[in-house]
Amino acid sequence: WSSDVCSSDLGKENLIFLALFCLGGGLGMILFARPLLGLIERFPMPMMYFFLGAVAGGVPMIYREAGIRKISLGAVAYPVIGILGVVILALLPTGLFAPDGSFGPGAVLIQLAGGVIIAVGLVLPGISVSQMLYMLGIYEGIIKNISTLNILPLIPLGAGVLGGIFLTTKVLERLMQRHPQPTYLIILGFMFGSLPELFPGVPQGIDIVYGVIAAALGFAALYVMAGKEG
Repeated sequence: WSSDVCSSDLGKENLIFLALFCLGGGLGMILFARPLLGLIERFPMPMMYFFLGAVAGGVPMIYREAGIRKISLGAVAYPVIGILGVVILALLPTGLFAPDGSFGPGAVLIQLAGGVIIAVGLVLPGISVSQMLYMLGIYEGIIKNISTLNILPLIPLGAGVLGGIFLTTKVLERLMQRHPQPTYLIILGFMFGSLPELFPGVPQGIDIVYGVIAAALGFAALYVMAGKEG
């Protein structure tokens, strides 16, 4: 009986945490969507380098968690699996999961599937939601919807995210507990594979300076946060 009570209390705590997390995340997106959109429109190249730096900033933490002691077949093969995951995502039509306001059965199913993919990025360490949205080609569209409070088209995608969190959290938690090194190596491969997808090209002129500064800031921000989590 006491174990049931503890389990029930833990379940309530998790739900409260998830509710507060979603509330804070939603509020943050509403507050910062318009400023971020303005920065992306005015400084597209430096902002992409900021995202590149942010992805790179999470690499040391993932590498450390993988606990690689020597080069082995698994140390090479598992990152390749992660890279293949990026390749598969890149093969999807650009904007496939874009919230276009259509609520037909097919469109809703696609949106739900996109939400589940985004949820995996939300749950896994080292992979940001922004990174996933960029790779799916829907970052700017979603930011525009949020900045104008056009929330209705985002409902199916949001439902997919919430459902994906519940569906994948337990699975991913068990993988990290039972097979930590392969799981972290696959994540590492996914991060490396995503860098070319996010690369906006070689900057020119003053954008070189802005790009270097933005990449350094992105790297430092994620590196510090990853260090605190560790």
